[in-house]
Amino acid sequence: MTGGPPISGPRIVARRDSDWAELIELWVAAWRRTYADIDFEARRDWLKNHIIQLEHGGARTLLLLEGAGRTLVGFVTVDPASHWLDQLCVHPERFGSGAAEALIEAARSLSPARLRLDVNQDNKRAVAFYEREGFVRVGEGRPSLAGRPTLIMEWSSAAAPRS
Repeated sequence: MTGGPPISGPRIVARRDSDWAELIELWVAAWRRTYADIDFEARRDWLKNHIIQLEHGGARTLLLLEGAGRTLVGFVTVDPASHWLDQLCVHPERFGSGAAEALIEAARSLSPARLRLDVNQDNKRAVAFYEREGFVRVGEGRPSLAGRPTLIMEWSSAAAPRS
């Protein structure tokens, strides 16, 4: 883990309607850091509508907050019925802080048997993170909105090492 300072006093809470502006701002900043050539500003409405649609279908969005206030560090959106992890996003200043690991644990609490996701093949940092978290490559996904090839990865509690 390298990057931002370790998270302190983390709390996982359900997304509230009042969280949209900060959540979307974080998403734009994180993706802009990862893919500077893509206009994520233009995708703000898409993200909100996408998450709302997922939540109407049963998905849950959990926020990782830090400190005494509601300082948003990251969020995760998971559909427990389908085991699909659709979004995992950490503020770029907190990359490497343990925030993504905390969000994976939150996702596993919603879907304890398994999780599936797609990730851009060229997002080496994300692919390596998921592999460290016990995800394995199980196939190729549909191209991303930007046309990038994706991988389907899966984590299973049955395959996870026992401590």
